[in-house]
Amino acid sequence: MIDTAVGAALLLFRAVAVEAPLMDLVIFESDQQLDCGLDLMRRLPPQQVEKNLNDLIDLCPRLLDDLLSAVDQPLKIAKDKDTGKEYLLCDYNRDGDSYRSPWSNTYDPPLEDGAMPSDKLRKLEIEVNAAFEAYRDAYFEGGVSSVYFWDLDYGFAGVVLIKKVGDGSRMIQGCWDSIHVIEIQEKAGGRHAHYKLTSTVMLWLQTNKQGSGMMNLGGSLTRQVEADHPVNDSTNTHLVNMGRMIEVEADHPVNDSTNTHLVNMGRMIEDMESKIRSTLNEIYFGKTKQIVTELRTTLDAEELKRQKMIANEIKGGITKRLEVHLSLIERETGLCSGVGVEGEFFAPEWSRTSFWDY
Repeated sequence: MIDTAVGAALLLFRAVAVEAPLMDLVIFESDQQLDCGLDLMRRLPPQQVEKNLNDLIDLCPRLLDDLLSAVDQPLKIAKDKDTGKEYLLCDYNRDGDSYRSPWSNTYDPPLEDGAMPSDKLRKLEIEVNAAFEAYRDAYFEGGVSSVYFWDLDYGFAGVVLIKKVGDGSRMIQGCWDSIHVIEIQEKAGGRHAHYKLTSTVMLWLQTNKQGSGMMNLGGSLTRQVEADHPVNDSTNTHLVNMGRMIEVEADHPVNDSTNTHLVNMGRMIEDMESKIRSTLNEIYFGKTKQIVTELRTTLDAEELKRQKMIANEIKGGITKRLEVHLSLIERETGLCSGVGVEGEFFAPEWSRTSFWDY
């Protein structure tokens, strides 16, 4: 069911979808339409992005280019005919109707004059693909990953794609799609580089169990960061910086070594994915659990009231004893003590040691 906010956005989107006679009014309404359309897409299930996007384009065809460039869609999988390995499709490895494989560096369907990275970038692309295969297996225990690079006037840029689809073996279906776009600009002297990372994660889960019934949960999150990192000949600096900066812009030190960029990118992406995962846990899973817990209970009102009273009594007793204990400490030592309690329902499972430090 579409909630009230989504319904209001859709009504406004329809209301401003009427052609206006004046050019300035048309431009103003186009901006309104785009804002409403993007707001609507953020609230709809991520597993239905393609269908909902096509519906919006049918509703207002003149926003075709803006919507396609602004809305991230779930990644699709293809297989390299030469190597037999799977790779991911996106706008960054597309030229016309053909897609370039990161494994064989060929287009499918074949394309004679398709865009190709320079020899130096192709070498980096091969190394980063191999590194993120190991990264993906370590954190996701499977899935598909692909990395693509292209040249820019002031440096180069790349995208790291990761997709993991749940097999439904535990009555749970779902999909994780992460898209990390990073721009790298080496600074004068070649000892440092500026990294700008933009990361988007799309996640959806669906359960169908006898005890809970059908339940859908999903959403997407985008973050950006910039950083400067040093680059040297002994480490994979660029890769680590990119990994840590996924969805973040930053300046990082860099040198002529392609390995340095690899390490820098890897660390930036790793840090960003960890932060996004924790945020998704808190926003979607934590909030859903809180709402369900408040709406559904197996206890009657009297029992809930009694338990609440007991909890308040225990809390009050502990607070009083703690205050007395602290006052004695302050009196005897002349020091002020503070007590704080922090709790987190979803403890992050990601390793505190960076994957890129090994």
